[in-house]
Amino acid sequence: MKPIITASEYVSESAGPRPPVLLDVRWQLGGPHGRPDYEAGHIPGAVFVDLDAELAGPAGRGGRHPLPDPEEFGAVMRRAGVSRDTPVVVYDGGQGWAAARAWWLLRWTGHQNVRVLDGGLAAWPGELQKETPAPAGGDFRPAPGALPLLDADGAAALARSGLLLDARAAERYRGDVEPVDRVGGHIPGAVSAPTSENTGADGRFLAPGELAERFRALGADRAGEIGVYCGSGVSGAHEVLALAVAGLPAALYAGSWSEWSGDASRPVATGPEPQ
Repeated sequence: MKPIITASEYVSESAGPRPPVLLDVRWQLGGPHGRPDYEAGHIPGAVFVDLDAELAGPAGRGGRHPLPDPEEFGAVMRRAGVSRDTPVVVYDGGQGWAAARAWWLLRWTGHQNVRVLDGGLAAWPGELQKETPAPAGGDFRPAPGALPLLDADGAAALARSGLLLDARAAERYRGDVEPVDRVGGHIPGAVSAPTSENTGADGRFLAPGELAERFRALGADRAGEIGVYCGSGVSGAHEVLALAVAGLPAALYAGSWSEWSGDASRPVATGPEPQ
């Protein structure tokens, strides 16, 4: 199954016998809360999910967006109407990061039928609604471990033995600037692969072949295993999604740079090339 879905495909499926549950995960790093935008207008039938409160645990030693408690995450999904066998489609405001985080969490906890709306809300051709739906409760029960997950030691090892991609902006990878975390730079051996290069100007993913070529140029064809990290595990999920579109499985280091850089004992590399 493709991990992304077009707006026209969603319209067709929503009129069929098994309409997907639709989740609105609008979110901006450091920006205003997404709930007011949702209430001002959302795709009909969409249920709002709060990334900071429901798709992440409390910030701390595990980073700014550590993984949520699986049981609490499962309760959120059940309230949204998600069942084990129900198709799920997720969208956000267009950047794709938040939607990819929800996609990754559902896939990691065992849901088999989850897709991201390619291009997000901007790709929706129809009317928006303000009414908040009241979905029937779902039966989804998380079973973590269905997708590969890295911890800090695993990320360090993969940077040496395989391919570890840094999904942040290139200037943060180099250590030129660091607007959020304690120190700038990257995990030694990681390769810069900004998430922004996974999509076109319209926010939609590049074609699978183009993405595959991009990742091959970064060393995916020579790596036995691929891992991804970012600032706090959000945009990194988007890179894992892009790799899935290209047909390449990858592990996510969920703690990412916010966890790594918060530990003063971890080495930090700077500059434009892997070290």
